[in-house]
Amino acid sequence: MSDSTVPQESNPPAPSAWGVALESVRCPHCDWRYFAPPDKADIRCPHCFQADLTPLGEAAAQLPYRLPPEQWLPFAVDAATLNLSVETFAGGIPYAPRDLNGDALRARVQPLYLPLWLVDGNVTAEWSAEVGFNYQVVSHRERYADGGGWRTEEIHKDQVRWESRVGRLERHYDNVVAPALEDHPALERALGTYPLTNVRPYAANALSDALVRLPDRAPSAAWPDATPNFQAAAAEECRQAAQSDHIQKFRWSPKYTQTNWTLLLLPVYASYYLDDESAPQPVLINGLTGKITGARRASMQRAQRAALITAIVAVVLFALGLLLGILGIAAPPLLVFGILLAIVAFGGGAVGALLPIVRASRFNRKQEVEGR
Repeated sequence: MSDSTVPQESNPPAPSAWGVALESVRCPHCDWRYFAPPDKADIRCPHCFQADLTPLGEAAAQLPYRLPPEQWLPFAVDAATLNLSVETFAGGIPYAPRDLNGDALRARVQPLYLPLWLVDGNVTAEWSAEVGFNYQVVSHRERYADGGGWRTEEIHKDQVRWESRVGRLERHYDNVVAPALEDHPALERALGTYPLTNVRPYAANALSDALVRLPDRAPSAAWPDATPNFQAAAAEECRQAAQSDHIQKFRWSPKYTQTNWTLLLLPVYASYYLDDESAPQPVLINGLTGKITGARRASMQRAQRAALITAIVAVVLFALGLLLGILGIAAPPLLVFGILLAIVAFGGGAVGALLPIVRASRFNRKQEVEGR
């Protein structure tokens, strides 16, 4: 990588270079760092919701990158889609925490932007690969049909024919993605990808009510993650040029020139709910697609409370059944009814008291498995 591949930043500008009043802040709990409008500079961190944001002060000058972005993606989720996302997220949870509901999630929504690098550049390279072409092999088999005798069936089996190819590539690539955050892969898995079809030039009014997560990876640190994406784009173009269906073992020796780095802001809604221990559980919503992510957990406290109530009712009914059984000594019809009531209360109470805890535990285990 030559020195010209990534921009060199010296004396990073203050937040005022973004065209709007902003303050440099950080979360003392999760260490996320932001530019925030003055009226948002001391709110709860929209990432972990565990602590209030605090000024960075002189430490802001040590941030990896503070230049203003060139592009942004506006929020595109309408109110109906947002409502559906939060209601779906909060629904279907047995014994959900009382704070986990659509109204609470909507009331706490905070707009947030996450940074992403886009790299443009010219690439010259010698390449080699194996390209694959789909074809079908037709065979026949005999099958005996009841009442119809033997019949011949055609069997079609898909195959791939692989051929070697070599060539020279001279191309310009736009908007090759490179993470601006160390935790970008985890965020992308949670929120999904962002279509880059509605990218707009940066406008300061986009930040009137939103915080901006600051990059923790400068272009020089992000470059190693950009090169595989350049290679993937080149491999796809070579596949298309060969008019093949597949490509594998793509190798090349690229030379990059005239690279240009662009900082793009991605829209996210952040919210949270309180769990059994009153600890905030963050919820993030993709500001383009409405995809929502966060920990969905049943409340074991509510499940245990429901189990206790069921057990108390069962004990009362069991005691009533015993009492009727005793009275049944003098009135035989009561004896039969009392015995039946005691049996139903004992069996039903045992099952009913366990059911809430079992349902909540199974739901939570399933969520943990799916979240891995």
